Amino acid sequence: MPDLLTPEVLAAQPLDHAHALAARCYTDPRMPALDARAVFARSWQLVCHQSELAGVGDHRVTTIAGLPLLVVRSDGSTIRAFHNVCRHRAGPVASCDGKGAKALRCRYHGWTYGLDGVLRGAPEMGRAPDFDPSSIRLPEARVQVWQGLVFVATGDAPPFAEFVEGIDARLGVGRSLAGFEFHHRAAWDVACNWKVYVDNYLEGYHVPHIHPGLNSVLDYRSYVTETARWYSYQYSPLESGTDLYGSGEALYYFLYPNTMLNILPGRLQTNRVLPLGVDRCRVEFDFYYAPDPGEAARARRERDVAFSDEVQDEDVTICEDVQRGLASGSYETGRLNPLRENAVHHFHELLRRAYREFA
Repeated sequence: MPDLLTPEVLAAQPLDHAHALAARCYTDPRMPALDARAVFARSWQLVCHQSELAGVGDHRVTTIAGLPLLVVRSDGSTIRAFHNVCRHRAGPVASCDGKGAKALRCRYHGWTYGLDGVLRGAPEMGRAPDFDPSSIRLPEARVQVWQGLVFVATGDAPPFAEFVEGIDARLGVGRSLAGFEFHHRAAWDVACNWKVYVDNYLEGYHVPHIHPGLNSVLDYRSYVTETARWYSYQYSPLESGTDLYGSGEALYYFLYPNTMLNILPGRLQTNRVLPLGVDRCRVEFDFYYAPDPGEAARARRERDVAFSDEVQDEDVTICEDVQRGLASGSYETGRLNPLRENAVHHFHELLRRAYREFA
């Protein structure tokens, strides 16, 4: 796409003189196909928390870069990810999330696979010459479980240890994410390109102007953003009082290209930003909490969900406004704030590199 991604658009930029990505990267109808191939098919994608796959046969369905996937606990110690595409006539092996499946059965013609992905049964195929079910199996994608979170890679993603290098040490022994329990999922469809939503997440520059409630519980003067090779993180002391999060630290991780981990005392929230088109995306919010059946904990969870919804409403409004501005023809690119938008620059440089490598 030489007319779309010109050398000028793709050139690396130093932080102190950096400009944002060109508007066309958010508005051109050819970008979703490029993002699927150059970004999503070559990265680690969060699917769920291991607590959602606690029992053998528990499974989740998802799609990465157009490829349907089925993630299943195949035995007591193994989680696998299969292409959710029957080897007969490409029907779905699983149509929805499920619990305790004994086998995986395509609803199109009833071909049935074991939890190891090997074909176990194919109705009325017994007389087909040279047909050997044991030689047919679902293709697999790579799976990595880290801090209780299940990630899948379908293509040439970086080594996972390199992807999360340094995060375990930053979290420390007392803040493991593995012990949280799934509470609920909320999904938001947003009328903006997926990169607009990520850009907005990556800076606290807008917090005093867009999020009055959030600004009241964070210390903006002490708000810090740091970057690593494949991720960035923002952190701030909390001033929320004991009725919400108490004292401690708000820690927000972004894992390239579309995963967010929002970590507060007693609570983990994960976000996945999923492209739906050049000017639409879906953001899935999964809420996890430390086990606590008490009434006070239940009330804090309710306040947390309501507060999260308030912040998300504010973000949706500004992201949709920005998408209209990008599509207006009035804007091409703008100068980034080196102090407050270093993580936006980091994200844009990763994208520029991915586009250069794919060009």
